[in-house]
Amino acid sequence: MNGLYIVTPDWDDTERLLSVSEQALQGGAALLQYRHKTAGAALRRVQAAALQALCRRYARPFIINDYVELCLELDADGIHVGGTDASVAAVRAAVGPGKIVGASCYGSLQLARDAHLAGASYVAYGGFYPSKVKQYPLTTSVDILAQSRAEIPLPCVVIGGMTQQNSAPLVAAGADMVAAISSVYLADDPQAAAQAFADLFAR
Repeated sequence: MNGLYIVTPDWDDTERLLSVSEQALQGGAALLQYRHKTAGAALRRVQAAALQALCRRYARPFIINDYVELCLELDADGIHVGGTDASVAAVRAAVGPGKIVGASCYGSLQLARDAHLAGASYVAYGGFYPSKVKQYPLTTSVDILAQSRAEIPLPCVVIGGMTQQNSAPLVAAGADMVAAISSVYLADDPQAAAQAFADLFAR
């Protein structure tokens, strides 16, 4: 796992969602997570299925946030769980050994240790910066990346207010992936925005 990790915004406009997602994939996004906290079940399934088809066309992993049943129904590549979702152990047991399981660990190395032992595929830290989309109770220290890499043999994802500029020091500190929402989906040129993130990993 390496590169730009795009996370979808809460858009009900499926056509717009697919269009911007495709531009981001064309720009080099390495992985896409479908996250829509306010969608009803019918819309969520339609959007997830369409995004999965898009990701398969570009040969990029497709992750669903939180909804284990939907992940299994669509045979998505993986699932991401937050602190208030089902436990990593329960999710791993449900999806089996072959799928990606990501875990939000916020600013806690202990949560990451626990996630690793429970079968997570990667750990996500943040927020590092103020976010337009997600409200975090604390600001995560960049030091957690070095500590995580020294102790936990899992890829590190960073999230929270990520821009191409402020994520560069986190990549330099050892982040394997940068998760972005607004900096890509609200950009004037989503493809160029994604390319700028991808370029951070090519240096």
